[in-house]
Amino acid sequence: MSFGIRRFPILAVWAALAFCPLLMGGTGPAHAANSIKIVVNGDPITSYDISSRMQFLRLRHEKGDLRKKAREELIDETLKTQAISRAGASVSTAQVDDAFARFSQNNKLSPAKMKTILERAGVGITHFKHYIAVQMSWPRVVAGQERADNAGDSMLSKMLENGKNKPSTTEYVLQQVIFVVPNDKRSAILGQRKNEASAMRARFNGCDNTRNVAARLTDVAVRDLGRVMQPKLPPMWKDAIENTKPGSATQPKVTDRGVEFIGVCSAHTVSDDLAAETVFQSEESSQENTDASKDMLKKLRENASIVYK
Repeated sequence: MSFGIRRFPILAVWAALAFCPLLMGGTGPAHAANSIKIVVNGDPITSYDISSRMQFLRLRHEKGDLRKKAREELIDETLKTQAISRAGASVSTAQVDDAFARFSQNNKLSPAKMKTILERAGVGITHFKHYIAVQMSWPRVVAGQERADNAGDSMLSKMLENGKNKPSTTEYVLQQVIFVVPNDKRSAILGQRKNEASAMRARFNGCDNTRNVAARLTDVAVRDLGRVMQPKLPPMWKDAIENTKPGSATQPKVTDRGVEFIGVCSAHTVSDDLAAETVFQSEESSQENTDASKDMLKKLRENASIVYK
């Protein structure tokens, strides 16, 4: 899933990350072998993710058991990411880049220099931007649920009152397959993992049996992305998904986590309220309601499958 950002106060991010002097002072530790440590509803959290988040917590001046805090924070973040994907509520990659550029400028640094500092600190630019993106997108989910609870179909009614016809779009049901590549073995086994991903992709015949196939392989995670409307397809995968027939999978791509492909479980044209809200979705942001956010996250945790490796 790809995230971006919208215009907003970046919640706790700006305040927590007034750490440039600290970043300048040293570098993060070298990462050990990367492996899956936690699986949340099929979505992996790796040792590299945990290490990056521990470094991030240090930069935020957190105290106590940072490993435990990192694991819990990443579980919450993964649950939020999944909810954002289901709701089609992610902000754009371009908006995340814009916010990162503003953050760099506020710290009197270029984005390139800030990226170097984050990498040296052991946080990494990808980890940092994903954190920002979730912080930005999650309030959309909370606000959307509150609107649904309080106003029913008011958004759709307003659109129709303004003379807009209910639009149609393509709704995809997607599945992500990740062949995890340990960071310290990347140069040695990346080619092998590409071949393994390509072999599984060639045998892909719908999404029903993917987990059974993956269970017979090493360090392969399967993530159900749920319903994704065409306007919300992540830019990295958009063209590939649109050119893949239902029941088939995209060509594998190399990512930070290893080698991945997307299975297109189904695709059909829809013209319903969710499609209408997706196409006409407002760019106005509402501030996160803390109590509502906590309640939603609590429910997500209660219904989640969380497996510790």
